[in-house]
Amino acid sequence: MRLDKFVSSQRNDISRSMVRELCRKGQVTVNGKVAKAADAKVSENDIVAVKGVEICYKKFVYIMMNKPQGVVCSTRDGESKTVLELVPPEMFREGLFPAGRLDKDTEGFVLLTDDGALAHRMLSPKTHVPKTYFVRLRDPWQENYAQAFAEGMTIDGGEKCLPAEFSASVNCPDECTVVLHEGKYHQVKRMFEKLGNKVVFLKRIKIGELPLDPDLPLGSCLEIMHKDVERLLTAKSFKCK
Repeated sequence: MRLDKFVSSQRNDISRSMVRELCRKGQVTVNGKVAKAADAKVSENDIVAVKGVEICYKKFVYIMMNKPQGVVCSTRDGESKTVLELVPPEMFREGLFPAGRLDKDTEGFVLLTDDGALAHRMLSPKTHVPKTYFVRLRDPWQENYAQAFAEGMTIDGGEKCLPAEFSASVNCPDECTVVLHEGKYHQVKRMFEKLGNKVVFLKRIKIGELPLDPDLPLGSCLEIMHKDVERLLTAKSFKCK
């Protein structure tokens, strides 16, 4: 690809026109040699540096965000702040989008990426990638909840849910963990409403087998290493009843 495209695709703060100007000033190198032309051909394996700072080529990026309440999972919104607005400039690049959604009043793990194929696999109804949520309830949970989730309940509107997992500790009567294998609208809230309870706090804490970093502050991001990306798609054996 062209040198200017290589640089601008990896650095959101450097446009193609800026690359041309930097080349004229001798501030761009390819494999240690000064690049004289912005339209020079380079490969993904070439070592490109701008002002002495090496640019590592990444075909796709994968960002873990700890979404706070009040922020919407959208690329643009006329009224509310979007998840993309929380991405720091040094991590942002064109084409980023949230792979899946969390409600505006829900916190937790949102994946941002520009890898459409991975997002499709992760969100496909056929894949059943598990999403794990921490839930705080208005009323104490009941012993029948685990069986109700495991059997796959029918919620309002007649929608049938796939079997899900419910777990809780007797030491925390109003807190629990839920694992879903699908993503219906407001599903966790509607499932507990079916049981006569109400969700007062909801946070997604894991996608697949990749947990939200417990040290990641609300509203912050970190880049997911490529070796961990496949964990997003990892699921324990799951069969629809």
